Amino acid sequence: MEQPEQIRQSAGKNRYFVDFAAALRYWRDKRGYTQLRLSTESSISQRRISFLESGRSQPSREMVIKLGIVLDVPLRERNGMLLAAGYAPAYRERNLSDPELASVKQALDFMLAQQAPYPALVVDRLWNLVMANAPAATMIRWLLDMPQDLPLPSEGINVLKLMLDPNGIRKHLHNWEDVCSDLLQWIQREAMSDGLGSEAATLLGELAALPGISAATRLANLDALALPFLPMQIRKDGVELNVLTSIATMGTPHDVTVHELRIESFFPADEPTARWFQAHSAVSQPS
Repeated sequence: MEQPEQIRQSAGKNRYFVDFAAALRYWRDKRGYTQLRLSTESSISQRRISFLESGRSQPSREMVIKLGIVLDVPLRERNGMLLAAGYAPAYRERNLSDPELASVKQALDFMLAQQAPYPALVVDRLWNLVMANAPAATMIRWLLDMPQDLPLPSEGINVLKLMLDPNGIRKHLHNWEDVCSDLLQWIQREAMSDGLGSEAATLLGELAALPGISAATRLANLDALALPFLPMQIRKDGVELNVLTSIATMGTPHDVTVHELRIESFFPADEPTARWFQAHSAVSQPS
């Protein structure tokens, strides 16, 4: 069945493989697989894989999807492989407001609400802000000196840029040099998973070009590495907060948007931080 035009367009963004042979060679090399290993794990003969990579043989739609699964290719990129092979994308990319994603939106709303009085965010694979609970919105407004009754923009906020820009939250991060390397690792993982024309690699370059970032990433704090986790140490207006975060994803996604969502939850690393968030939860307003 023909897929909607917007799905074909979104699936094809930044995917410039001239054919499936080029796509398969790219992803096999990126994952460090030999043809033999790919053959063993996919139950497709090595001869057939060789023919696919040379362009002497064309895959079925099912074979493209199977190879994408074995090579752990992200859903967006699997769509690119299908397009390169001449097939319509298999995975849709819906908006969270789509009725078909109502259960996903409900689950995200529940997780954000349950995290209160502590902050929680939902971001996409490029760490653009998608959703925030009230404590997160309160914390962001406070750190950016925004009026607490001013809603956060519904789009255009990139959390990593916000954290690492010297004019953003970074000026209140006491240990920003240590935090910097850890934050960049997240987008570097996304860049390593991306295909040709990687938006994540472009973002990584933009972040690395920010003042002071290059020097900070070269300086490893061995004391920080010895810790069980790296807390973010926030200092502003005489307030000292120490927070740690966890990152979660949605399980078994079959939609590009759902596959790329990340849920970042903030937790207090000490009792004074916990008390501060609990005290401010009463004034938190929905973002």
